[in-house]
Amino acid sequence: MLRVHLTAGDLARVRFAPRPAPLQELNAALSMLVQPRDALLFGRWRHRVLRTLPAAAEPLADLAPLGAAPRFLDVFHDTLADGLDAVRAAPGLVRPELERVHGGRPPTPWVRELHADAPAAWRLLRRAQRAAFDTVLAPVWPLVQDLHRAEFTRHAVTAAEHGTGAALAALVPGGRLRGTVWELPSSVDRDLRPLGRGLLLLPTFHWTGHPLVADLPDGPLGLTYPAGPGLPLVPAGAEDPREALAAVLGRTRLDVLLVLAEEHTTSGLARRLGVSNATASAHAAALRGAGLIGTVRAGRAVLHRRTALGGLLVGERG
Repeated sequence: MLRVHLTAGDLARVRFAPRPAPLQELNAALSMLVQPRDALLFGRWRHRVLRTLPAAAEPLADLAPLGAAPRFLDVFHDTLADGLDAVRAAPGLVRPELERVHGGRPPTPWVRELHADAPAAWRLLRRAQRAAFDTVLAPVWPLVQDLHRAEFTRHAVTAAEHGTGAALAALVPGGRLRGTVWELPSSVDRDLRPLGRGLLLLPTFHWTGHPLVADLPDGPLGLTYPAGPGLPLVPAGAEDPREALAAVLGRTRLDVLLVLAEEHTTSGLARRLGVSNATASAHAAALRGAGLIGTVRAGRAVLHRRTALGGLLVGERG
């Protein structure tokens, strides 16, 4: 669990980012790309992105050999150009952070040059970030902006009607405010103290894990949290929503979700889909693990039916 110990000054300096931050959204997307989270929903997206990433973006992998990226990449500027410029604006962080994330492992030659503040290495990093953004985020950036505006409005309404404390407590599932301590779900146990620097809250639409913390000197405590649909984003007008969902889930699993608007046994489901009982059972197990269908036993039979979440995913109206 994360525990953020807030002073009165921190509570007075809680800010919600008015616009998405291109490089921070890219960091979240790349984290989602390399971590095996939500394989059912994001597996095909990962395969597609890894297949289409240009060679110019490959140096980014050298910056996080053990899975943790250096903190100087946490940039909250709301334009790509300003963000790219800001990466180099924290010289005191670069060397210690590169040493931290490599953990004694020998870095690649260009990372050694970055450690030495070589201009050519900084140009290489800038090209890599630009190439990754253009491939991963540029096609869906208008959708990211729309989702951010909706999330900004949600937060603003909650804060206006119920106060900043209620807005913080409602920001992410499992979060709560206990006095002046904001508790957030996390895979690590950690206490954070902004000490009057305040908070900067930024939603991300490419990450489904626990909130990501950027505790940088001389700035507010940055918290990037998952929001939006919890699915890979598809460019507006690119294709029919169910075709996009089929690309994420696979055609057969989408058909399972559609069929299970009504209850079916495993054998009945197999007959409807024209597959073997074992195949139907395997698809049902995967969808059940994602919370998209429910299964109950009735005597010797096993009955499957779509959950409310599964219904929302295929566009069912309540």
